[in-house]
Amino acid sequence: MRIGGIQKTSLIDYPNGLSTVLFSKGCNFRCPYCHNAELLEGEGEDLDQKQLLEELARRAHLIDAVVFSGGECTLTDDLYDLVVEVRKLGYLIKIDTNGTNPELLERLLKEGLVDYVAMDIKAPPERYEAVAGVPMDEVVINRSIELIRTHLKQYEFRTTVCQELLSREDLLAIAYWLKGSKRYVLQNFRDSKNVLAGKGCFHPYKESFLKSVRDEMKQWFEEVIIRL
Repeated sequence: MRIGGIQKTSLIDYPNGLSTVLFSKGCNFRCPYCHNAELLEGEGEDLDQKQLLEELARRAHLIDAVVFSGGECTLTDDLYDLVVEVRKLGYLIKIDTNGTNPELLERLLKEGLVDYVAMDIKAPPERYEAVAGVPMDEVVINRSIELIRTHLKQYEFRTTVCQELLSREDLLAIAYWLKGSKRYVLQNFRDSKNVLAGKGCFHPYKESFLKSVRDEMKQWFEEVIIRL
């Protein structure tokens, strides 16, 4: 797995725990609001995995979990090998994914190597290509959704929301698609100079709008969370 960056300590990426976040290089989506655009092409120097594992071993008494993020961390099969090695150190494991590699996801889940998955749901199926920037196979996305719901007690589906790309109707359509899931997260867009389309191209929703949408979709989930 090509690792392009590391956040040694995060208070927010693993529920109720301290985590270290590993950012993989490369992604098969081109979401225009992506805030990790520098990781998309997989360019630049990789972090040494041996040194990484040694560092994680030293910090195992301080950190609860390791989060594999990106980019898209499931693009390469050697993610499996790295997860196995990190698991041996006693860490909880979280995967952040766009759901486009259900085969690898299934292997990790069936072997009990993952404790939490956060899967990004970009848009309703009919608008996926417009938001993800590439064609999407709905069968693949649906398979990942079902794998997560079947094999995990802790998971979330989440959608990054901005005014220019997703309407209230879009968000409610996503929620209905995912109905019966445990946790759904409305993740408000945050602008920055690293956004793929450029700073200032997109705008977050007001908190009042997100709260009203949340109240409409509560009926379909155990929990709906807003992240501002």
